[in-house]
Amino acid sequence: MSDNQPTAGNNSEDTIVCYAPTMITTNGVWQGDNPLDYSLPLFILQLTLVVVTTRFLVFILKPFRQPRVISEIMGGVILGPSVLGRSEVFASTIFPLRSVMVLETMANVGLLYFLFLVGVEMDISVIKRTGKKALAIAIAGMILPFFTGLAFSFLMRKESTHTMNQGTFVLFLGVALSVTAFPVLARVLAELKLINTELGRIAMSSALINDICAWILLCFAIALAENDSASLASLWVILSSAAFVVFCVFVVRPAISWIIRRTPEGETFSEFYICLILTGVMISGFITDAIGTHSVFGAFVFGLVIPNGPLGVILIEKLEDFVSGLLLPLFFAMSGLKTNVGAIQGATTWGLLALVIFLGTAGKIAGTIFVTMFYQMPIREGLTLGLLMNTKGLIEMIILNVGKDQRVLDDESFAIMVIVAVIVTGLVTPIVTAIYRPARKFIPYKRRTIQRSKPDVELRILVCVHTPRNVPTIINLLEASHPTKRSPMCVYVLHLVELTGRASAMLIVHNSRKSGRPALNRTQAQSDHIINAFENYEQHAVCVSVQPLTAISPYSTMHEDICNLAEDKRVAFIIIPFHKQQTVDGGMEATNPAFRMVNQNVLANSPCSVGILVDRGLSGSTRLATNQLSHHIAVLFFGGPDDREALSYAWRMSAHPGISLTVMRFIAGEDAAQPARQCSGDTNDPRILTVETQDQREKQIDEEYINEFRMYNANEESVFYTERVVNNGEETVAAIRAMDINAHDLFVVGRGQGMISPLTAGLTDWSECPELGAIGDLLASSDFAATVSVLVVQQYVGTGLQVEANVTPDGLGQPDDQYSGLQLMNKRPTPTR
Repeated sequence: MSDNQPTAGNNSEDTIVCYAPTMITTNGVWQGDNPLDYSLPLFILQLTLVVVTTRFLVFILKPFRQPRVISEIMGGVILGPSVLGRSEVFASTIFPLRSVMVLETMANVGLLYFLFLVGVEMDISVIKRTGKKALAIAIAGMILPFFTGLAFSFLMRKESTHTMNQGTFVLFLGVALSVTAFPVLARVLAELKLINTELGRIAMSSALINDICAWILLCFAIALAENDSASLASLWVILSSAAFVVFCVFVVRPAISWIIRRTPEGETFSEFYICLILTGVMISGFITDAIGTHSVFGAFVFGLVIPNGPLGVILIEKLEDFVSGLLLPLFFAMSGLKTNVGAIQGATTWGLLALVIFLGTAGKIAGTIFVTMFYQMPIREGLTLGLLMNTKGLIEMIILNVGKDQRVLDDESFAIMVIVAVIVTGLVTPIVTAIYRPARKFIPYKRRTIQRSKPDVELRILVCVHTPRNVPTIINLLEASHPTKRSPMCVYVLHLVELTGRASAMLIVHNSRKSGRPALNRTQAQSDHIINAFENYEQHAVCVSVQPLTAISPYSTMHEDICNLAEDKRVAFIIIPFHKQQTVDGGMEATNPAFRMVNQNVLANSPCSVGILVDRGLSGSTRLATNQLSHHIAVLFFGGPDDREALSYAWRMSAHPGISLTVMRFIAGEDAAQPARQCSGDTNDPRILTVETQDQREKQIDEEYINEFRMYNANEESVFYTERVVNNGEETVAAIRAMDINAHDLFVVGRGQGMISPLTAGLTDWSECPELGAIGDLLASSDFAATVSVLVVQQYVGTGLQVEANVTPDGLGQPDDQYSGLQLMNKRPTPTR
C-alpha cells in the first residue's frame, strides 16, 4: 500500500511511503519484533511523549502565568524538526513519515469533539446582551490587523517562490492576524484577576464576537482555498455551508429539544440519545468536509444548536477531560511538529517576522484605543484591552493548519505565523501585568473586627463556600449570630471555584445568573444550589441581606479575591470552611489540600477578623419552632486579641433567645507563671522589657473585657461563666475533657496567634493544623472524642509593631489596632437582647 506524503521542508510531491496494512499491533519483543515498526505502539509512545512534554512545559511556564496553549505548541516545536527532529535518528524512529497520517487523524478527531464542546458551552445570547462598545472594539480590533495581513502577504509573495492565489493568501493571513482566542483570553483574564471587572467583561464579549466573525471568514477562506478551482465552485461551497447551518437550526435543534422534553426532569439521558448526539458530531464533520469546508466547522455548529441545560452538562462531563486533556494537546503538538524554524532563512525574513509581530499587535491596539477614546475610556484601559485582544490560540492554529494542508501557506509562512502566535500570546500577560494595575482603594475603616463593631450598626460578614456541603452549618451559624433591626446583618456569600482549563464556561457562570435557564455545567449547578439555599435563608430570616458572588481563580491566588472583596465591602468577619470534613465514623478526612493553603493565605493577608469553621454539623436538633433555634455554645478563654474576638462573637450570639453560652476562662496557677519569665539570662535586654510590658498590657485588656462581660451578664440565666486554674498544657487538656463536651453544639475559640502561654505549652508539639492554634487543633482532631463544630477565630490586629506609631505602611491612620483600641473597647455599648 502506498501513500503520497510530502516530506517536511521538501516541496517534492512524489515521495512514496510503503507499509504493510497489517502492521498495526506487534507480536512482542520476544518474537523479535520492534514495537516502533507497528502503528499502535508507535502512536501510544508519540501520544505519551507529547503529553509528558507539554505538561512539563506547563509546569515550567506556570510561574510566568503563560496559557496552556503556549506550552502545547512549544512542546510540538521541541519534538519537531526545529529542535529534537534535527536528529535524523530521533525523527525517523519516533516520528517517521508513515505515522503522520495516524497522528493527524487522531488530532483532528480530538479537535472535532473539542470544537463541539466549545459550541455547547458558548452562550450566543451573550452577544445580544453586549453593548455597542464590545461590538465596536471587536470590529475595530479586526480591521487594522486584517490590513496588516494584506500588506504582509505582498511582502511574503516577493520572498516566496511558489505560486499561490493572492486573494486566498490575504484572507488566511488576515484572519490569522486579526483573530482573538476566546477560551485562552478567559484564562488570562482570570489569572490577572480581571474577569469580573468591567474591563474583563468588555474583553470577553469582544472576543466572543471576534470568534464568531473569525468562523465566518474561515468558512470563506476554505471555500476560496482551492487555487485551481473556478469561482463558481467556491460559491457552491459557501451556499451549501449556509444551507447546513440552516438545517442545524431548523431541523437538528428541534429534534434535540424533543429528546430533552422526552427525558423527565432530574433523570439521566439514555445512552442511545447520547450516542446519537456523539455520532451526529461525526456526521456533521463528514458533511462539512464533503461540501468543502473544514470538518470542525460542522462540529462547532452542531454544538452551538444544542440548547443550554442538563444535556449540555452530561456531554461536557463525558467528553471534557479526555478530549481537552489528551487529544487536544495532540493537535497543538502537530502544529509544532509541522513548524520548521529552519525554513525561515535570511536576515530579511527574520526582520519581516519582527515587523509582522509589531504591526499585527499594533494594529489591534490602535483599533481598540480608537474605539475606547470614542467611548471616553482611559488610555491605559484602551491599551490593556488592545493587548488582551492580541491573545491567540485554537482558531488561529486551525486557520494555519488548514492553510498549510490546502497549500496556501508554505513551510516558511507557516513557521512565521506559528512563532507570531506564540510570541504575541506569551507577551500579553507580562505586559498587561506591568502596565495595568487596577487602583486598589485602601479604605481605612474602623469596624474590621466584631469587637470594634458597634451593636447599633450593620454587621458585615463574608462567607466563603467551596461546596454545597458547607452550606447548612454556615446558615445555622449566621442564624445564631442574632441579626436585629438595630443591628442587621449583610452577608456576602462567595462561592470559591478553581480555575481549570474549562475556560469557555466562565462567561456563562458570571453573566447568566438571572437568565432562569438550567445550569450549564457542574460548577454553575453548584453555584445555583448554594445561592438558592442562601436566598431561601434570606427570605425566611429577619434583618438579613444576602449578596451572592462567585470567585473563579487558581487556589494559589484565591485568597487575593477573598481579601480584596472583604476590603471593598468593609467586612468585619470572614468565615471560611476548614479543609477537613467529618466522615461517617466521626473521624476527620481532608477533602482538598488546596483548601488548607487558601485558609492559611487568608489568615496571613486578611484585612479583618477571620473564623475557620470546623464543620461537624450545627443542626439545632432541639429546634423549638420553625423560626427558632436552640444551641449550646462554649467559649474557652485563655487571653489575647483572638480570644477576645471569639468572646465578642459569642457574646453577640448569646443575645439570641434560643442560645445558651458557657464561658470557661483558664487562669495560670502559681507554678505556671515562673517559666514564662525565664526568657533569657540578660535581665537588662530591652526586648524582654518590651515583651513583658506588652504582656502586662494584654492581661489588663483581658481583665477589663472579662469584667465588662461578667457585669453585663450577671443576671442572665442563659450565660454561664466559670474559671479553671491550670499550670500546664496537660492540665488544660484534662479540664477541657472534663467538660460535658457533647452537650454543646459549637465551640468558639481564639487562634492564639502571637501569644506564648504556659497553659498551652506542649500542645503545639503534636499539632496537625497549626493554622487552628493549639486549642482549635485539639478540638478539631480526630483523636479528641467530640463531634462538636468548632469556630477558630483570629482577630485583625493592624500591622504588628507599627501599631505603636498608630500608622500603617500606606500612611493612613490606624484606629483599629489592639492597643490603641482600649478606650474604644471600654466605651463599648452593651448588645441588645
